[in-house]
Amino acid sequence: MSFILEDYIYDMRRCMRCSSCKWIDHIYMPNNRFVYRCPSYGKYYFAQVAYGRMKVGLALAEGRLGKTPKLVDTVFQCTMCGACDSGCKRNLDLEILNGLETIRGWMVEKGWYPRAYDKVVSSIEKNHNKFGFPHESRTQWVNGTKLEKKAETIYFAGCAASYTNKEIAQSTVKILKEAGIKFNLLPEEECCGHPLFAMGHFKAFQKQLDHNLAMMKKTGAKRLVTSCAECYKTWKVDYPRWLKRSTKDIGFEVVHITELIAPLVANGTLKFFNSLELKMAWHDPCNLGRMSDPWTHWEGTRGKWACLEPKEGFPPKEFRRGMNGIYDQPRTILSRIPGVEVLEMPRHHEFSWCCGGHGGAPEAYPDLVAYTVSERLEEAKTVGAEAIVSACPYCKQTLLSGTKDRKDSFKIYDITEIIAQAMSR
Repeated sequence: MSFILEDYIYDMRRCMRCSSCKWIDHIYMPNNRFVYRCPSYGKYYFAQVAYGRMKVGLALAEGRLGKTPKLVDTVFQCTMCGACDSGCKRNLDLEILNGLETIRGWMVEKGWYPRAYDKVVSSIEKNHNKFGFPHESRTQWVNGTKLEKKAETIYFAGCAASYTNKEIAQSTVKILKEAGIKFNLLPEEECCGHPLFAMGHFKAFQKQLDHNLAMMKKTGAKRLVTSCAECYKTWKVDYPRWLKRSTKDIGFEVVHITELIAPLVANGTLKFFNSLELKMAWHDPCNLGRMSDPWTHWEGTRGKWACLEPKEGFPPKEFRRGMNGIYDQPRTILSRIPGVEVLEMPRHHEFSWCCGGHGGAPEAYPDLVAYTVSERLEEAKTVGAEAIVSACPYCKQTLLSGTKDRKDSFKIYDITEIIAQAMSR
C-alpha cells in the first residue's frame, strides 16, 4: 500500500463526481431527513467532500496548485470517517480514503496543515498520550487489579480508557475476568498513534508503531484485545498496512472486546443477571465498523483498460468495502441483556453517521464536530432512544459533549459499561 501522492492519480482523475461519497444510495436512503453520509459536506457543502478533495489532490500531484488560504481547510475540514470510501466502493472501487490520507501526509510534509495539530503531536511525543497527562500515571486505572505475569492475551487500554474514561478500562477488565480470560497489559504501553495517522503525521505515527510492536513482541502473546475502536483499527489495519503486510500476517490476533465476548454470550458461557430496562440506540463507530475490514496487502499494476494486474505471487486485489467490520457482535450482546430494547438509527452499519470525534476535527474544527454530533443526537431522538451506546471512548466523549445544550436528555454509554452492569451478580 502506497503513501505516495502520485500513485493515486488514477483514482483522483477517474472520480466522476457521482455523489456516492456524500449521499446514501437512493435504494437504501431511509428518509428525506437523514440522507447525507459525509459530515463535512453536510456542514460546508461544495469542495468539502471527497470528490472535491480528490481533485485538489490531483492538482497538487500535477503541480498545478500551491498553498492558498482555503486549501488547508478544504483538505482538513473532515472527520476522516471513511463513509465516502465505502460509498464509492459500491460503485467505482476507487481508493478514496487511502488517497485522502496520502494527500494529508503530503501536505503535512510541506507544513500545510492546521497548527492546532501541533499540540497533539507534541503531547504524544513527550507524554505518549494525546491529552498531555504524565506517562507514569497511565496505569493508575488498574487500581490493584491482579494481572497474569505471562498470558496469551494482552489488553491494550489506549489513551482515553487510561486517562479520561477509566470506567471503560475497568469495565473491560471486569468482563475479561468474568469470562475467565487470563490477560496482562502491554509493557510500557503508549498511544497507538491513531490521531497522528489520521492527521497525516506519518513520521510521528511510525515511532508509536515501532514502540508498541516491539513491546507486543516482547510479551510473546498471541492475542491483543482492545475496547477502543480507534486502537482496534490502528492495530488491525494501519500497522500491517504501513508494514506492507496483511492483517493475518502481523503475528498475533487483534480483537475488539465485543468480538471476543459475543460468542460467549451467544452460547451461554457469559450470563447477564441484571435487567436494565432501557431503550438503547446502537451507534456503529466508524473505526469498528466500515474502517475495520481486515487489511490484505497487494502489489501490482494497472494494465490495459485499467485492469488490475497482480504482481507474481499475489492474488487478485481485495477491495475493502466496509461490510466486514464489527457489526453483529455488539447487537448480539445488547439483545441478550434483560430489559434492553436495541433500536436502529436510520443510518447504521456501513452507512453509520460519524460522531465527529475523529480525524483531527475536535482539535482544529470544533464547529464541524458540534454539527456532526447534533445530527447524530437528532437521529437517535427520532427512534425514541433513551440512551446511545457505542464501543469507542471518543464516541462516548463526543456524544456526551453534544448533550449539554439540549432540552432532551440522552444517557451515553460505552458498551463495556452496559455489559459490566448487566453481568453483576
